[in-house]
Amino acid sequence: MTISVGDTLPNATLQKMGPKGPEQVDLASLTKARKVVIFALPGAYTGTCTTAHVPSFIRTRDQFAQKGVDEVICVSVNDPFVMDAWGSSTGATEAGITMLGDAGAAFTKAMGRDFSAPAVGLVDRSKRYALYAEDGVVKVLHEEEAPGVCETSGGESMLEAIGEMVEAG
Repeated sequence: MTISVGDTLPNATLQKMGPKGPEQVDLASLTKARKVVIFALPGAYTGTCTTAHVPSFIRTRDQFAQKGVDEVICVSVNDPFVMDAWGSSTGATEAGITMLGDAGAAFTKAMGRDFSAPAVGLVDRSKRYALYAEDGVVKVLHEEEAPGVCETSGGESMLEAIGEMVEAG
């Protein structure tokens, strides 16, 4: 099943690095009674992900907070060690973006957004998308059509969509 606007996010356990090592993060608990933006991408340290997607959310992080978004979360099919290092090297962690690993791709598959491109070493990876959810329910969802593009799933586009949704009431 592919998750769409109006659907509840799937139950999932993701991972992040904590002070004592990897920690489990229950997505339902993280999103309960909160407004969150989740952006997902094919892989840490990959081209468009590093040069366009993550930077777009670093640039807009404060503006999301001004719109009432409680947390901005980056999800990739990587382990928490890689996500931690990538968050540090890109400045995403310092900007206040939560970097979560979906090491087994369970969340990505439950979202219906997995793909594989074995020729370039990407197996069970996430398509590039961004979503806005309130209390775990998807209100806005933008998915890229092409893998190397970050336009509709970028921070500015999501910020604009949330603004339009708020204005429409």
